[in-house]
Amino acid sequence: MFDYATASLGRRAQTVAELKRKLRTRVEAGETGEQKIAAVVAKLKSYKFLNDAAFATDYTRLRQENDKLGRRRVQQGLMQKGVHPEVVASTLDTAYETVDEEQLARAYIERKRMTQPKDKQEAARTMRRLIAAGFTPPTVFKVLRKWIPEEELLGDVSDSGMP
Repeated sequence: MFDYATASLGRRAQTVAELKRKLRTRVEAGETGEQKIAAVVAKLKSYKFLNDAAFATDYTRLRQENDKLGRRRVQQGLMQKGVHPEVVASTLDTAYETVDEEQLARAYIERKRMTQPKDKQEAARTMRRLIAAGFTPPTVFKVLRKWIPEEELLGDVSDSGMP
């Protein structure tokens, strides 16, 4: 089972929770299987092959630099991967303390080659995409207000019940 775990980690970096999920399919159910998994995880941690804090740091850096995603989206990804909430919070605080979210949102727009909205529906679609990318609504409104000078276009969108 140790060989399977190291091969799995060799293919892709994983969190402790992800690796445990994979290992559970290879052992018998119950306490005996859980003890085997715990032993493998402890051995991998002692060899420094498995480290959730390092994983969270690398994941955050890559998602921020390459994908240009906002803090909330990166947080969701880390939580889905089973990283402990305290590790997630400290990693994100460190990674996003000097980041200008508005500038990151503009980089996301450029990376995705989003075009300037021409009407209310396109502005709403752009707003939803930016919020889904992890940017806060105030940041999204700032970006859209600077991008679209017509105040009435955004006024109608912000009254439509968007978060």
